[in-house]
Amino acid sequence: MNPAIAVKTNPKATNATLESASARNPVTSARPASPFPVGYHDLHPDISVNFQLNRFYGWVGDDSMLTEMREAAAGLAGVQDYPAFTKIFLELGDKALARHEELKGAYYLRLAEFFLHTKDPRKLPTRQRFVDLVLGHFQIPSSACSRIPYGSGWLPAYRLTPTQPTNGTFVVFGGFDSHIEEWLPAALFFRDAGYDTILFEGPGQGAALELAHLTMSPEWEKPVKAVLDFFRLDAVTLMGFSLGGGLVIRAAAFDPRVRRVIAYDVFTNALECFLRSVPSLARRKLLESIDAGDEGAVDTFIADAMAKSLLIDWAMQLALHNTGLRTPYEVMKHYQKYETASISSRLTQDVLLMAGAEDHYVPVHQLPDQIATLTHVRSLTARLFTRAEQAQNHCQVGNMGLAFRVILDWMESLGTIEGPPALS
Repeated sequence: MNPAIAVKTNPKATNATLESASARNPVTSARPASPFPVGYHDLHPDISVNFQLNRFYGWVGDDSMLTEMREAAAGLAGVQDYPAFTKIFLELGDKALARHEELKGAYYLRLAEFFLHTKDPRKLPTRQRFVDLVLGHFQIPSSACSRIPYGSGWLPAYRLTPTQPTNGTFVVFGGFDSHIEEWLPAALFFRDAGYDTILFEGPGQGAALELAHLTMSPEWEKPVKAVLDFFRLDAVTLMGFSLGGGLVIRAAAFDPRVRRVIAYDVFTNALECFLRSVPSLARRKLLESIDAGDEGAVDTFIADAMAKSLLIDWAMQLALHNTGLRTPYEVMKHYQKYETASISSRLTQDVLLMAGAEDHYVPVHQLPDQIATLTHVRSLTARLFTRAEQAQNHCQVGNMGLAFRVILDWMESLGTIEGPPALS
């Protein structure tokens, strides 16, 4: 079977039907090609660093950026040191901006900020430079920006409305390391396709974390409720990307105003993803220590892993920051709560699941895992993206345009949102 699959279910079906995507040709839109580049490039030997270079290039699509990053990465091939990455990409950003290459410069700064330690005094100013640059480049007016009251702080949101919206309301949020402004090129793509598009950051993300001091929570139905209440929405398509692919399942289980659900990509078990790069035997022992409440053993294990792995070091530093917790053990216990198996059976909406066949963050088995637990949905479509499509990676970095066309085609195939709300 071709690994790119489509799955459909209905309330009366006892078994899902799987079809070859190449036979069905699910992406048949006549709309013009998307503005996003195609191709996943070998730019650095570290799998995670290479992914991030491809990720931020994907929003720009300037071939000169590939050349510059290759040259920069060549001098970093043996480097296991985030400050070295930061220095190079801050310099590339400043040089691009001096040449008036605004979008490229902005995403170089975002790349540099990504690698900056959470306590580095340059981090927030670099983030703000990025935000100001992309808002200016895409001419996002202040009237499109909102601060939604939430708890002791607020949630930032952007509403991008086409002149004559005809296709419904599309609400989007991110995941573990999100600055929602990074996603503006995609939001404008959906706006121009006729969708009233709302982007927001929830607790633990972007400005909600850095400026409003709201830490990460698995109870994602609460920020979603605040956003839908604020904009007075009653029938939406809700999408979460990266870790948001799990959070969106949680939110949809509790809010009947969410009529359609997109997990881009699936994310059924956050702790499994967090520990994926740990060898299986060591991971099993670590999980036993977590379950036994052996805080000292967990903290010692993670400290050693951080010293050996750029990816684990980055992930733990950010996890401590976005949760506001003190120790790796507390972080591990916290992220055990980010799972979808216990809640998926509550969903009754139309659902689209997406996954990359070679996602280095999310094991591919989480796609069938998620399918198996969505037992009461109105319809279910699943799409596995492959290397042949240059979309095998997390959130289809390498061919994000294909992912966005799949999303559009799925929404359009369902027609206008009608009928009573889904039951929660």
